[in-house]
Amino acid sequence: MVPCPSALVGEQAGAAALPRPHPGRRGDNARLRAFACVQCSSRAAGRLVPLARKPTATLPPMQAVQAPIVILISGRGTNMQAIVRACTAEAWPARVAAVISNRPDAAGLGFARELGIATHVVDHCQASNREAFDAALAACIDAYAPKAVALAGFMRVLTPGFVRRYAGRLINIHPSLLPAFAGLGTHRRALDAGVKWHGATVHLVTPDVDHGPIVAQAVVPVLDGDTEESLAARVLDQEHRIYPAAVRALVEGRLQVQGLHVRVLPAPCAQPRQEAV
Repeated sequence: MVPCPSALVGEQAGAAALPRPHPGRRGDNARLRAFACVQCSSRAAGRLVPLARKPTATLPPMQAVQAPIVILISGRGTNMQAIVRACTAEAWPARVAAVISNRPDAAGLGFARELGIATHVVDHCQASNREAFDAALAACIDAYAPKAVALAGFMRVLTPGFVRRYAGRLINIHPSLLPAFAGLGTHRRALDAGVKWHGATVHLVTPDVDHGPIVAQAVVPVLDGDTEESLAARVLDQEHRIYPAAVRALVEGRLQVQGLHVRVLPAPCAQPRQEAV
């Protein structure tokens, strides 16, 4: 009497394997165990015993399902690139599923294509109005059922209906220390105002442009002799640092939001990415 490792034992080595109740206590008919009574010749038995004793193979670990992220861009998409690199290098429980642009000539689309990321163009010039554009954009996004939608230099003002559709999932980065210098031309306006500190802000998107709950900020000094270009470059370096971290916190469910206040919970202990076998 040997344990039956699987149904594959049935015809091995010319044996006839018949499942039978385990001979336990008398009257214990309800208790059955996975044993087989094997009837075979002595020669066949010699080939069967090593099979029965063979240890069960170890299966590779199950791969965790990675939450999809969709990123919207209008130009170079350097913040998109920073998110993609961080997502891969830091073994996020998420992946960039698609990059969508409102401009066919957006340079960032080429970067995404080279990495095998799906890309789409929803050209705002082809839409009859803002609502029509947002409806087409939403249809493209919804095909990926994203956990997060990240605006990375996406130069379109979204309608309130679109924003509400993705409430709690829509995140943006702005090149100023909000609430200061909301809108466009932030670096020129910071220099003109004579501020000593400038920076970048990651915030959740609400219908009020650049006024959503603040997730993260980074500060840089405004130096004597700074130009728009030099100040913008210093701020951009900080954007590439804080935006991926904020997007990761969003997809991991680590943002606690109360009104305009956001608490970012600590990240779980990092686990190395398991390679597929």
